[in-house]
Amino acid sequence: MSPDDELKKTFVLKGVGVSPGVVTGKAYLFDRMDSQISFYRLENPKLIAREVTRYRRAVRESVRQLRDLQRRMRELEGMEALYIIDVHILILEDRSFLNRTVRHIEEAGVNAEWALRMTIDTYREIFAKVEDDYLRDRISDIQYVGQRILQNLTGGRQPSFTGLGGGVIIVAQDLSPADTAQMKIDKIFGFATDIGGKTSHTAIVARSMQIPAVVALEKITRICRTNDDIIIDGSSGLVIVNPDPELLRRYEGKKRHYLQLKADTQKYAGLPAVTTDGYRVRVGGNIEFVEEIPSAVANGADSIGLYRTEFIYINREQLPTEEEHLASYRQVVSVPGLDGATIRTFDLGGDKFFSDPKLAKEMNPQMGLRAIRFCLKEVDLFKVQLRAILRAGAFGKVRILFPMISGVEEILEAKRILAEVRGDLIAQRVDIGADPEIGAMIEVPSAVIIADHLAREVDFFSIGTNDLIQYALAIDRINERVTYLYEPLHPAVLRLIRQVVEVGHQAGIRVAMCGEMAADPLYVMILLGLRIDELSMNPQAIPRVKKIIRGATLTESRELLERVMTFTSVGEIRDHVEAFMKARFPDEFAVNGNMDLHAK
Repeated sequence: MSPDDELKKTFVLKGVGVSPGVVTGKAYLFDRMDSQISFYRLENPKLIAREVTRYRRAVRESVRQLRDLQRRMRELEGMEALYIIDVHILILEDRSFLNRTVRHIEEAGVNAEWALRMTIDTYREIFAKVEDDYLRDRISDIQYVGQRILQNLTGGRQPSFTGLGGGVIIVAQDLSPADTAQMKIDKIFGFATDIGGKTSHTAIVARSMQIPAVVALEKITRICRTNDDIIIDGSSGLVIVNPDPELLRRYEGKKRHYLQLKADTQKYAGLPAVTTDGYRVRVGGNIEFVEEIPSAVANGADSIGLYRTEFIYINREQLPTEEEHLASYRQVVSVPGLDGATIRTFDLGGDKFFSDPKLAKEMNPQMGLRAIRFCLKEVDLFKVQLRAILRAGAFGKVRILFPMISGVEEILEAKRILAEVRGDLIAQRVDIGADPEIGAMIEVPSAVIIADHLAREVDFFSIGTNDLIQYALAIDRINERVTYLYEPLHPAVLRLIRQVVEVGHQAGIRVAMCGEMAADPLYVMILLGLRIDELSMNPQAIPRVKKIIRGATLTESRELLERVMTFTSVGEIRDHVEAFMKARFPDEFAVNGNMDLHAK
């Protein structure tokens, strides 16, 4: 990562998701090169006649261009929305539209560009009076047609997406259906626009071509620049500009899970995660934003298993208020059909988004002032969040999860602050509902070693495998040179997880897993064998994981685990697990003859 990249601020924008799917890539800021509409008077009839001819020629050229685009589109599969280009051709061939502009040229004695603008302004006034949203939005078609004619009048080249390469995401103020179709031809992967709506023709084209798209973002063109990293989540209507590496990896996983989900697993979403011999596992959904709640529900989550609250702090000049926290938490805990939410207190600091200018830049931020360490240092900030979480308990079931616990002292101090906040709210007669369950996130090896002590202080454990593996194996998972060593099936990792589960169950508390390991179908039977009580994951991964669970037994999962625990090397374990899962679930782990064993 270059120094310039490190300075880029992360932005999360909420718009209208008009075409589902997740895509990550590089942004390309698209400038339609709006022509400057010139104005000049025509002094004699010859000039007027010449101008009318110039206008008619530009209209004919526009029709030719659209017909050529139609021809190219017909060569593509799944292009059901060709009729939208027909709409634009019909406008160009409409005598009323054509003659109105000709009349402006002849009667007002003005050039074609200005006359065309007069025509478009007239139609805009007419459409603005229409009450029906769908019909009112059709003025965009008139404007797109006018833009094309203007470009041909001025000799401007047509916008082109050729040569941009794969993985480019178009960012624009707006896009015409022709522009959107051109994206499909040139293999553009997604787009985000300042304006637009669900009923616009552009949205219809995007859905037809299955290009993830978010519109109505208002200021995406002011924030984003060409070559910025960008994430488009058309399912949630979210666009993330300059995501940090962790968030980028997380959404790469969401993209893979989304594509897998589309294949054949959606029918398992609403079914319980129960093995054929009756062992049930709770399945939760991990979310960063409240807009992802519908996805968790649709994909069969039992609860919000992990709500990462640090994203509330993005895009802000001022810290979020207690009421702003509460507004988000209330939505998360009160979803009909879900068993509440596990709200993780903010994991800020380190390589996350929030930074305090008073704090020196850390050489090793992953092991620095972050998560619970940051919270216990910035107590006032911590109390604001805790007050909001407790107040959210009046609207639904709340579980509080403290991240990066490395010692009992941190849990005790966090609980002390929580009790103080609770006492203040009660004294103020603020409704806070029932006492929330309290959990410790197990992601530091020291927490595993003293898990028996921690278990006395909390109601549940949640194993964060992303960091636990990183810390246990001394691997920086952002460092591409050592990522091959990041191995969930390492015997040391399996022993750590087994120890946490056994200690937790001996103490009578449940043990969840909320890291990426929980979402990987390859590891499902290993985790069943470990007797994990709850798996929480990206919502898109839930149906496929449920499918594996419902096809397995606890007995054979235990036997698989015991077998692999006799091996001493990662290679032996992985080879055995891959062979076993391929034989046990051949349809799940073979794609086009090649093994699709895990979501990495």
